[in-house]
Amino acid sequence: MRYLSALRVAAPVALAAAAASGLVIAATTPAPKPGAALIAAVKAPSRTPANLARDAYRHPAETLAFFGVKPTDTVVEIWPAGGWYTEILAPYLHAKGTYYAAAPSERARAGVNKLVAAKPDVYGKVKWATFPSADAPDRVPAGTADVVLTFRNVHNWSFGATDQTQAAFDQMFAMLKPGGTLGVVEHHLPENATGITEAKSGYMKRSSVIAHAEKAGFKLAGESNVNANPKDTHDYPKGVWTLPPNYAEGDKDRAKYAAIGESDRMTLKFVKPKK
Repeated sequence: MRYLSALRVAAPVALAAAAASGLVIAATTPAPKPGAALIAAVKAPSRTPANLARDAYRHPAETLAFFGVKPTDTVVEIWPAGGWYTEILAPYLHAKGTYYAAAPSERARAGVNKLVAAKPDVYGKVKWATFPSADAPDRVPAGTADVVLTFRNVHNWSFGATDQTQAAFDQMFAMLKPGGTLGVVEHHLPENATGITEAKSGYMKRSSVIAHAEKAGFKLAGESNVNANPKDTHDYPKGVWTLPPNYAEGDKDRAKYAAIGESDRMTLKFVKPKK
C-alpha cells in the first residue's frame, strides 16, 4: 500500500504547492496501483544502491503502472544511457516479455552492456536496437512493440546540426502495434515561462511535446503529476543540469539545489490509434 498511499498524499500536496507558485498544472489521469510483479522488480536486489536512492524523485513503480506496462509486453526503451530503468524493466520482462534497449551507437550502449556483463542471469535477455534509424538492420521491427518508453530524452533530439525531434517521434510511432503506448517523461517548462530557452535548458513545454507526438499520429491518452516538482523554478545558470543529480555548478549553492531536488517533469501517455 506504500506506493498507492504516496500517490494519494503527494498528488494533492503537489497540486496545492504548484498552484501557490503560479505553475500551470494540467488535469491528470488517475494512476492504477502497481502490481506485485512490478513492485518486486522495483525492489529487486540486483538494483544498484545509487539508483534506488533516486526512486523518491523518479517514482518508477507509479510511472510504469501509469503507462500500463505489463510483464508480457514487448517494451522498447529509447536511449537507456546507464541503465537506470533497465535495472527494473529487464527483470520485470525477463520471463514472459521482451525488452529492447534502443541506442544511437556502441558508445551509448556501454552502460547497459556493463550491466549485462556483470549480471547475465538478470540482463542477458536484453535486445539491442539502433535508434534513431530508418534503415539499420537492428532497428526495432515496425508494428511489433506494445510500449515505447523515453525518459528525459526529448530535449536532446534538438541538439546537433539538425533537429531530430520529429523524426524520433515518427520512428517511435512506426515501432508500435496499433493500440500501443508511448510513455514520455520529460523535464517540464511551464507554458508561461519567459527568458528560458526550451530544449537547450533541458526543459520542454508540454505543448511542444504533444505537438510532435500528434504530428506523428499519436493521441494523448492521459497525463500524471507523479513526477512533478513544484519547488523547481526552472531558471538556473546551467539549465536543468544545475539540479541533482548533476549539480553542474559544483559546490556552489549545492544545499539550495539539493533542497529543490530533481527536476519538475511531465509524464505523458500517448496511444497509437488502432485504425
